[in-house]
Amino acid sequence: MSFSCPSKLSSMLLLVSLLGYLIGSSKGGYFFQDFDITWGDQRAKILNGGQLLTLSLDTASGSGFQSKNEYLFGRIDMQIKLIPGNSAGTVTTYYLSSQGPTHDEIDFEFLGNATGEPYVLHTNVFSQGKGDREQQFYLWFDPSKAFHTYSIVWNKQLIIFLVDNIPIRVFQNLESIGVAFPNKQAMRIYSSLWNADDWATRGGLVKTDWTQAPFIASYRNFKANACVWSPGSPCTSTSPNSVQDNAWQVQALDAPGRNRLRWVQQKYMIYNYCTDLKRFPQGLPPECK
Repeated sequence: MSFSCPSKLSSMLLLVSLLGYLIGSSKGGYFFQDFDITWGDQRAKILNGGQLLTLSLDTASGSGFQSKNEYLFGRIDMQIKLIPGNSAGTVTTYYLSSQGPTHDEIDFEFLGNATGEPYVLHTNVFSQGKGDREQQFYLWFDPSKAFHTYSIVWNKQLIIFLVDNIPIRVFQNLESIGVAFPNKQAMRIYSSLWNADDWATRGGLVKTDWTQAPFIASYRNFKANACVWSPGSPCTSTSPNSVQDNAWQVQALDAPGRNRLRWVQQKYMIYNYCTDLKRFPQGLPPECK
């Protein structure tokens, strides 16, 4: 096949190459590749070529995003810098969830507070639509001053919540004694920033100070070493060639990890459903015993 106008062919090839570069560039950052902004009417922004994402909240709306992929087991890491100053009334969420009335969910929720007061880190696990497994913590640092890494390890044996690689909570698979465990439904990653001043800070006693708006939370350095799920297909590991990256499949707490967990729970836990006898007058849930 011959062309009578090679200069036009060169121009076409240059155009195709340029388009390919632009398309490739638009997918070049983690957040462009891995997430969709789902609500907020421009209040969520992907910046720095895809390496930074910010959510904002004002009097009109909050904002949020979700992962393009669904995952069935894995390790998910995200660095987050929370709203500085007076964040009372706001909630910043970062969680895994499936859909439907019998959904599974693994939650980090950061409940804002007045200036100088600590954030409350709220955690929960839902299995087959049932939650009510809350544990809450203060943190040993100010999460609004710098980025910190919040991680979920989710495998067939357990769920570990980690902050800067320090375990703060473990939820074991105890199906053998009748406790539902999230192991059959693929989940997306979600995050949102919204106003919940009817309950978030001291049970709703401290309201959002809108003179401080817009409130902004920032995200970077997302990493998923996980099993990507698609309908009708087996899961595909995001790190098929790395034994280290796939260590989450059998990860559990060793002795130093158990010591760190004990340290966090003794010094920084402020609520544990497993000790709330008033809430469960008929007896604590079986996983608490």
